[in-house]
Amino acid sequence: MTEAGARFVAGVEPALTDIEKTVEGLSAERGQVTGLLRIDAARVMFEMALTRILAKLAQQHPRLTVEVRTGHRSVDIVAQGFDAGIRLLRHIQQDMVTTRLTGSFKIILVASRDYLDARGTPKSIADLLQHNCIGIRSSVSGGVIDWELIDGKKPITVKTSGTALVTDTTEALSLALAGVGIAYILEPVAHRYVREGSLEWLLPRTAVEHDGLFLYYPRRASLAPKLRAFIDVAKKTLKSLE
Repeated sequence: MTEAGARFVAGVEPALTDIEKTVEGLSAERGQVTGLLRIDAARVMFEMALTRILAKLAQQHPRLTVEVRTGHRSVDIVAQGFDAGIRLLRHIQQDMVTTRLTGSFKIILVASRDYLDARGTPKSIADLLQHNCIGIRSSVSGGVIDWELIDGKKPITVKTSGTALVTDTTEALSLALAGVGIAYILEPVAHRYVREGSLEWLLPRTAVEHDGLFLYYPRRASLAPKLRAFIDVAKKTLKSLE
């Protein structure tokens, strides 16, 4: 593209965006939510919330397309062209509007019965040093993430070691189910497996609680029909699961 062409595209892009929003608004007034909604989320959010939300959206708003980009690190959703993001509250920029999607939840330690039969069940935080702990490497810092736990009433961090390192908690979950070792997992992700007995929740009193998942977006996007439709469906869908 020539320099003149680049200037032309830059000049007309805001107008085209305004036209797109106007068309979406007219469709919404006729009861039809249309357009493309782009969301950035951590991969684990699919297991916790997005699968159910997208299923309901497809039924209620068949003309709305939702594109989800999953990644390990938070991005500038405005600069990257996303309408919204889904993260833990502590990872969200302060200038964003937030909408709670889930209640608070804990990060728990789990292992399979096969692993515990072979290696024994830890009775204290100190016992973890003698176990095969499935590590998670941060895609931001490059370091292995320490496990945040509660020792009595005091929060502590524990450096663990083991035979496996992954970059996502869903991968750690798969390894725990396979009997590799102890995993540090979001409780809503592990809940089904703990309930059915595939995994055992270890040292429950040591689990740290987090605020939950939040949808976040710039204030100017809050009136978009496609985003309002997503928020409405998300709240109703996740509330029914509480």
